[in-house]
Amino acid sequence: MLTAGVDLAAEPRGTALAVIDWSEDSARVVELELGVGDDRIVEIAPTVASLGIDCAFGWPDDFVSFITRHSAGEPLQRFAAESSGSGMEWRRRLAYRETDRAARERTGRWPLSVATDRLGLTAMHCAALLDALAGVLGPIDRAAGGVAAEVYPSATLRLWGFSTVGYKTDAAVRTVLLDAIVERAPWLDLAPVAAVMTASDDVFDAVIAALAARAHALGRWHRPPPESIERAGREGWIVLPSVDLAELGPAAGAAPA
Repeated sequence: MLTAGVDLAAEPRGTALAVIDWSEDSARVVELELGVGDDRIVEIAPTVASLGIDCAFGWPDDFVSFITRHSAGEPLQRFAAESSGSGMEWRRRLAYRETDRAARERTGRWPLSVATDRLGLTAMHCAALLDALAGVLGPIDRAAGGVAAEVYPSATLRLWGFSTVGYKTDAAVRTVLLDAIVERAPWLDLAPVAAVMTASDDVFDAVIAALAARAHALGRWHRPPPESIERAGREGWIVLPSVDLAELGPAAGAAPA
């Protein structure tokens, strides 16, 4: 089995790609690139069991409805705050997707909002990438029903019990975190790529995205509840592993259907 992870940026120079081979006794990173264009990601996609992409696959339904009505000059009463004060409750409803709320329940932290944080340009890039991927994978299920899956490396690490404080900005922190990951999963051979992983948080996240993709490929992740599947198909759904990293090694089997 091969799995791939993409740490997507607004443009290729900040985009990283990692491919992990799970077919031997150990899992090895067989490709690791920074400055990756969409053509390369599209080329890799049909060769892997799962392609984990670190970016929101869609926007909140309520946000889309809000800006559509606002653009058309239609009344916005149903979006107005029903509570007193600043109206933060209704703005948060527009800002976050159903999967963001589910991720917060599992991790204790809000993901960045694709509607209101600094993710807009990258999300536009992701929409175009998903369109290109559809040409080789068929229609993309934003709820992770196919090869492509939305992943969230920092949330994945927190679910596995690792501290993520400072790892995005401090190479020394990434070194400590990398050692902890390998200690937890001794079958994971990261020694050949350790230097580049600690040097670049983009590369580091691409590798974690490929690990999350392993959970996706094995069916060991938290799926959207039945009542949220239709919405997840529009907004996207973050694949969060339902088992520890130690349980995803080369000997692991797929979860029962």
